[in-house]
Amino acid sequence: MILLETERLRFRRFVAEDIDRLVELDSDPEVMRYITYGQPTPRERYEREIIPRWLAFQDTMPLLGYWAAASRKAGEVVGWFHLRPDRFDAGEQELGYRLRRSEWGRGLATEGGRALVAYGFERAGADKISARTLAANAGSRRVMEKCGLAFECDFVYPEDILAGRTEAERAAVKYSITRPRWIAQRA
Repeated sequence: MILLETERLRFRRFVAEDIDRLVELDSDPEVMRYITYGQPTPRERYEREIIPRWLAFQDTMPLLGYWAAASRKAGEVVGWFHLRPDRFDAGEQELGYRLRRSEWGRGLATEGGRALVAYGFERAGADKISARTLAANAGSRRVMEKCGLAFECDFVYPEDILAGRTEAERAAVKYSITRPRWIAQRA
């Protein structure tokens, strides 16, 4: 099922058969640099936890979720995007994305992110959309800004502190946009 199309991307729901693409994506240390310090996501975790959670999520929240992003031209999956309930701030939706390194610098994260922000406000009924990244991730911060989100605050991921990481290692930022501001930007 195609959720959304942009000039160069087609978003569709994940299927169990996407696991090889996901494992390959997460095997690139540069892709995972600001997520897991470059460590790959084990295949078993995708099989046991991630894919089942994503598939169940699509069933319970059909307007939100995780989507494979495929090239409209070649048809191959180049990464994924999500728009899901924010895990830290109730009532907000969180935008996220991950692309193959070979796709970086082509504007695909911005193109897909803008499309999901519009989708979130126009179709999914979002009042506020946020995104987070490590403070050092300048590329992701630029994408958030190009999608219309503005810096909201600094924070540290609490699970990282519990795991023994220092605040300096995991200094993060939150960007966001509200529906009224998004409407005003479009005017």
